[in-house]
Amino acid sequence: MKQINCIVVDDEPIAREIIETHLNRLDYVSVDGSYEDAISALNRIEQGGIDLVFLDINMPDISGLSLTSMLGDKVKVIFTTAHREYALEGFDLNAVDYLLKPVTLERLIKAVAKFQELQDDPRHEISHLFVRADRKMVRVDFADILYLESYSDYVKIHLSEGVLVTRESISKLSAQLPKAAFLRIHRSYVVAMDKVTAFTNESVEVSKKVLVLSRSYKEEVLERLGGN
Repeated sequence: MKQINCIVVDDEPIAREIIETHLNRLDYVSVDGSYEDAISALNRIEQGGIDLVFLDINMPDISGLSLTSMLGDKVKVIFTTAHREYALEGFDLNAVDYLLKPVTLERLIKAVAKFQELQDDPRHEISHLFVRADRKMVRVDFADILYLESYSDYVKIHLSEGVLVTRESISKLSAQLPKAAFLRIHRSYVVAMDKVTAFTNESVEVSKKVLVLSRSYKEEVLERLGGN
């Protein structure tokens, strides 16, 4: 079994101690460090070698949610918090799991096992995200996405059936999509590669919709789509 190198991030000493105590009972997990603020944790993560972060959501200065957005794909995150209502926001950022405080050993072991599944079998990778729309968090399966369209202060998520409108930036949403399956073709468009039905040096066609290809993305787009 591959050793998992992790850190614990929480501004509450007792909360950190509980999680560390649980983790130290697992031979296949190594606790690299414990941090009380997001900046200290970020500095350590940037050095490399960390696989998993147990991250509190409510922290001063920079929250766990904000830190996760900054990290992108560098590490996997398991959120910890005393507030159940943050669960959907956590999964919106593709967290591995969400642990409610006080964290029990049994629940922590299940979360670590879920992380191991993601590492061992790519088919278990997260297949969806949650976006805020119509005053609720709505699940969007990656397989249903045709393309994203930036529209003023909103993003339209064009799906196989219908359109979902969310007040998010297209950059934030595209960062949560699998890089191998989606492609930025314009500052206003991100397309699902398997939904592209035709393309030229100037445009990409998705579901009979012709989307303009911008000059700054042209080389990468044509290379990935197989053009010359």
